[in-house]
Amino acid sequence: MSALPAREGYRLWAPSYERETVVSLLERDAVETLGVSTAGRRLLDVGCGTGRRLRDADAAWRAGVDVTPEMLTVDTTRLPRAAGDVRALPLADASFDVVWCRLVLGHLRELAAAYAELARVCAEGGAVVVTDFAAESVAAGHRRTFRDARGLVHELEHHVHAVDTHLAAASYAGLALEARRVGVVNERVAPFYAAAGRQRAYAAQRGLPLVLALAFRRTTDRAAA
Repeated sequence: MSALPAREGYRLWAPSYERETVVSLLERDAVETLGVSTAGRRLLDVGCGTGRRLRDADAAWRAGVDVTPEMLTVDTTRLPRAAGDVRALPLADASFDVVWCRLVLGHLRELAAAYAELARVCAEGGAVVVTDFAAESVAAGHRRTFRDARGLVHELEHHVHAVDTHLAAASYAGLALEARRVGVVNERVAPFYAAAGRQRAYAAQRGLPLVLALAFRRTTDRAAA
């Protein structure tokens, strides 16, 4: 199976993107344990897709950015969403109190430009939440795959970034680590394995780190760091 470029893959995935998966469920649980509140705050979701995570957020104001136009045409939220790349966000400095960038950065070869933009649009003292595939999961053979609306499985282009690589890029951008969590294969996702007839895989992978979740605080700009 040849890996698709991210934009092409998400174009195909858009019609069925709302379906929960093992990765999306563990990622959501990991973000919740970070303890970053969005209540009463300005929230930006970079790589928002169809806006499914924004839909349930309790922020005072919610907006999203995504690089794939087909994702933006699937409107289940009626919230403001715009086209844009994480490395060049079409937004003003310090516009948001909380910035999410969830399961996006693994599609990039380099992280510096993305972290610089995430920090730029976050207000001082605000929070940036980043999630990525855990390096351990890739080493164990996991790939970024999805099932399209026709039921066909595709693999997405993905680059493995070690935790230290994330932390170095974030620090240079003026972001200080506040919390780190890992979503591991557990009983919450056992039904997904069972539905796919992969009970043996579940038994072998139980406890495997699948998702890395990081919470940063915006401290200062890069030039002053």
